Amino acid sequence: MTVEHRLGTEHGRPGYDSAVPPVLRIRPGTGERIAFETDDAVYAELHDHGDLAALEAPINPVTGPVYVEGAKPGDALAVHVHEIRLGDYGWSQSLPGAGALQHRMPDHVVSRRIPIDAAGVHLTERHVVPARPMIGCIGTAPATGQNSTVMPTTALGGNMDLTDVAPGATVYLPVEVEGALLSIGDIHAVMARGESSFVAIEAAGVAVVSVEVIPDAALRAPRVETDEEWIFVGLGDPVQESVRRGYEDVFDHLVDERGWDRMDAYAVMSALVHSELGGPTGSEAPDPLHPFRAVGAVTLHRLPKSVL
Repeated sequence: MTVEHRLGTEHGRPGYDSAVPPVLRIRPGTGERIAFETDDAVYAELHDHGDLAALEAPINPVTGPVYVEGAKPGDALAVHVHEIRLGDYGWSQSLPGAGALQHRMPDHVVSRRIPIDAAGVHLTERHVVPARPMIGCIGTAPATGQNSTVMPTTALGGNMDLTDVAPGATVYLPVEVEGALLSIGDIHAVMARGESSFVAIEAAGVAVVSVEVIPDAALRAPRVETDEEWIFVGLGDPVQESVRRGYEDVFDHLVDERGWDRMDAYAVMSALVHSELGGPTGSEAPDPLHPFRAVGAVTLHRLPKSVL
């Protein structure tokens, strides 16, 4: 695959911030491919030292930002994911105070280096599974302040950790600043939906994408399009609020954007639009004393294209 632009890990940093100068400017809609290289330095440090307090590498750095010519507030970026290339290994790690198994795992870092080769991802000596690479962290910059690349997920994206953000998918991200300022990071070799463990099979890699601008899209949260589905992201606290907002977005898409009868939309959604928990990072900033404790919820609402 031809790649017109390559961004190395030297352009990686934590956070989405409009004050950070863009490292690349592109014209949207040209089909030009951009390769975002991401690193695994924090996981290598944890493997070697086993101490969160001794980390020097940032958690979830994102590579960028990329300035998209013509993108303005109220628009959306359509980010087409063409390819994700993985290295020779990834990491499985249990972090103290993080994830749904924190009361079952030890109260210190446990790390395993996971080989990746043509046979697949070697989780254990007898469990080798196909790689299903995905992008965990993708988003645009806020008009003010800085959005996290760990938690929470925001209306502009961030650490969504969605298995659907994989080759063949298109991610739609709201734009809040001129040029959008797109950044990408946190590649996984394979991840169970929801990432309840908080850390899946993390890996260094390269995500190859192209970008279009959707004028006046007025999205209030990211969306993902695959060959089979439209996936609407809900954000809110508590989880019921996240479900309501994401489900409303599906309904409004059918009624307002596609002209469906309201009762038709209601009946089809009740029967066929599945809701589920998204990534583990929540929709509100966590307690500073417990930085891995999610507040609120990310939910997903799956509209099959077969009904459209």
